[in-house]
Amino acid sequence: MPNLPPEPYLFPADLFAGAAPSADGAQRWWVLHARPRAEKTLARGCLSRRLPFFLPLCQRHTRSRGRTLTAHVPLFPGYLFLLADEQARVEALTTNLIVNCLPVPDQVELHTDLAGIHRLMASEVPVAPEERLAPGTLVEIVRGPLAGLRGKVVKQGKHLRFVVEVHFLQKGAWVEVEGWMLEKLS
Repeated sequence: MPNLPPEPYLFPADLFAGAAPSADGAQRWWVLHARPRAEKTLARGCLSRRLPFFLPLCQRHTRSRGRTLTAHVPLFPGYLFLLADEQARVEALTTNLIVNCLPVPDQVELHTDLAGIHRLMASEVPVAPEERLAPGTLVEIVRGPLAGLRGKVVKQGKHLRFVVEVHFLQKGAWVEVEGWMLEKLS
């Protein structure tokens, strides 16, 4: 039995192509805290209503009866990011899947963080959630497909992890990198 393809996690496709919204602008980022295990249903509801959203996903591999199954699960369980004005936010609330709608005080920071997460996902490098971000060295990737991304490097055993943070949630995502790809920021 084939695995299901990933569901839409971004609408519209060029969501991060423009500049970050301003705090006083009509459209702004909202962090929607969804009911348990309802993030994808909420994303489908936003898609059907044509509301701009971002639901970061990662792959989780499990074994069952000798077969490896792949599931696309939320990178930040319980959260969906909505880019909307007040009227569209209220329309999202009509899905009855939202527990809380969190306003974002620093629009530019969240936009930059989410654009970094989107770029990690688009690189097709395996992405994994990072729950507790340890203090680390600020670096920029200078070589490879992720060149230009800034984040922290965390050593995990023999491997280097490059972490992109979502400061608002105090969480992040990581990918494994090689030392030659990185340059320390001053």
